Amino acid sequence: MELEGIQTAVANVKSVLSFLPGWAVSGIVLALAIIAGLAIHSAVGRITRRALAGRPFALSLIARTHGLSRLTFVTLALALVLPAMKLPPDIAEATAVALRLVVILLVGWIAMIAVDVGATVYLLRFQLDAEDNLLARKHITQMRVLKRVVSTVVILITAGAALMTFDAVRQFGVSLFASAGVAGLVAGFAARPVLTNLIAGIQLAMTQPIRLEDAVIVENEWGWVEEITSTYVVVRLWDWRRLIVPLSYFIEKPFQNWTREGSALIGRVLLYLDYMAPIDRIRAKAAEIAEQSPLWDRKVVNVQVSDAREHTIEVRVLISAGNASAAWNLRCEMREKLIAFLCSEHPAALPRARADLDLRDESIRRAANRGDDASPALPAHAAGAGG
Repeated sequence: MELEGIQTAVANVKSVLSFLPGWAVSGIVLALAIIAGLAIHSAVGRITRRALAGRPFALSLIARTHGLSRLTFVTLALALVLPAMKLPPDIAEATAVALRLVVILLVGWIAMIAVDVGATVYLLRFQLDAEDNLLARKHITQMRVLKRVVSTVVILITAGAALMTFDAVRQFGVSLFASAGVAGLVAGFAARPVLTNLIAGIQLAMTQPIRLEDAVIVENEWGWVEEITSTYVVVRLWDWRRLIVPLSYFIEKPFQNWTREGSALIGRVLLYLDYMAPIDRIRAKAAEIAEQSPLWDRKVVNVQVSDAREHTIEVRVLISAGNASAAWNLRCEMREKLIAFLCSEHPAALPRARADLDLRDESIRRAANRGDDASPALPAHAAGAGG
């Protein structure tokens, strides 16, 4: 009934303007349709802003899509008056297809903006540069991955709907589905990487084995998660290189995440010392170094003999820090200062190569004790250097 009313109104306008040429009448009708679309858009915008006052998402969305929504209203108004224009069939069909295509693209564009605005408004409450940013990294990672996944779905739906406006494409699609078989299998295999990463992105957003700025070890490379896209993850390595890893890697293969539940870490320093090393002095010195270091988080400092080998003992120093970078630097500082301490104050604690001289021949031993020059010569490797 509404379409019939519009057609009746257009017919009335054309009858009033019958004294003008046909092209002029069509131009006036189109101009009136554009004016009506703009007026309706303005009225709907005012009513919507008034009804949704105090809601940042709605107001931001209305502001960012003002131009697109206005063009959408105008396009719809032109599409409504088009059947009453009595244009030639070919021109009318081509114009209708173009208007439908424009509306589909505009709606898809508005949906993409809505996704972006929704994610931005949601993330306003989280600050990534805060000292304890675990919760912020969790939500930012989740929203960014979901935004990319939803945007990809919107693009695919929009592209499919736009292509289906053309009869040739629609008939091709029907024929393809009718004879799916091998073509369907080929398309499935071709789309497998895309679908795998798409599903992996949803899994990452939900389970979050990694988040932005997580410290990870991937393929024996240590770095931070810098970016998570809809198909791959960028890991910023410690030497500023970038490691690009598919999303599916973090679902299918094991990796290390040093900041999964928190950023604090316990670092380990191993020293290999002589059996005569003063463990109590080393323990006290390690505590002193930790107290003087701004990198220590005042939680863990411990010194233990973790192994006893044939020639040396293994001394393990455990020390905690607030994050992976601080833990690495603190380990280096502890190692350097303990080595300097042992070299200056306890050099005997450093590893030494021991050699025992075993004189098995009793006569050689007695001659050596008497200092007899006629004693048999000692082996070259056991002979003394002095007189």
